[in-house]
This record gives sequence, C-alpha cells and structure tokens, in this order.
Amino acid sequence: MPSRAEQPDADTPPPSGVEIAPGVRVSESDLRFEFVRSSGPGGQNVNKVASKARLEVSLDVLRAKLRPRLIDRLIALAGSRVTDAGVVMITSDDSRSQQANRKACLDRLRELIVEAMRVPKVRRKTKPSKGSKLRRLESKKQRGQIKKERGGWRGE
Repeated sequence: MPSRAEQPDADTPPPSGVEIAPGVRVSESDLRFEFVRSSGPGGQNVNKVASKARLEVSLDVLRAKLRPRLIDRLIALAGSRVTDAGVVMITSDDSRSQQANRKACLDRLRELIVEAMRVPKVRRKTKPSKGSKLRRLESKKQRGQIKKERGGWRGE
C-alpha cells in the first residue's frame, strides 16, 4: 500500500498543457498543428488522407518559457526550420496516421529543445609544454642523425 507521501494530492490539479521539454509546458492552443497530404509512395491512400503533420510554434511562446541563451542555441540548431516571422516549423510524414505524425512532431521539438538545453563545453586553448617541445626536437635530431649515418648520395 503506498504511503501518504506517494499518493497524489487530491487538491492539486494535474499539470495543464503539453510538456515540450523536461519541466517546460505550453498550452495546447500555443501549438498549431496542420495536417496536409503527404508525398511519396502509398498508393491511393496518399491522395485521400491528409496525414502529414506540420507543427508551428512561435518563438515568442518559447521565449516566455525558456532562457534567452537557450533560445539563441535553439534558433541556431533549428536552422532553416525557423521562419523570418519567428516560427519554428517541424513536419513529419513518417506514418500513415495523423496521431503518430503529431506525436513525432512533438518528439522532434522536444529533442531540439533538449539539445539546446545541453550547454556546450567551453574549449580552452592549450599549448605544448616545454618538456614536450624538447622531447619532440630531440627525437627529430635522433631521426636526422640516423638518416645522416646511412650515407648514400650526398649530391657532391
């Protein structure tokens, strides 16, 4: 039997909206889905059913939920999927089902945001140590000495 601490509180309503990233929720009305006819193979089904899903999310909605640096990284990662009007557009026509394609669009948006949340590792310039420079030069001298001792043609 679960303890009192494990039971959900009856007074607290479940979180509303769609979770587009860990801890980030937006309302369903902020996500604009459009279903259009898919291209490619599929026979007559392609001509009859609008199963390709296109998700549009305004950057203004995301700016309200995410930090500015994260938005900048998101725009860089999204590339051509961001329009001049500031809308992120994600499409999916992997499945013949609208619901599966809708879920795929949300998953792709989630992956994009999670990737933007990952802070890139800062590259610090390094230079070779004095000892490594000396060892390198010493090995070059030794190699040159070996070649010199071989004799051979001297160009005289």
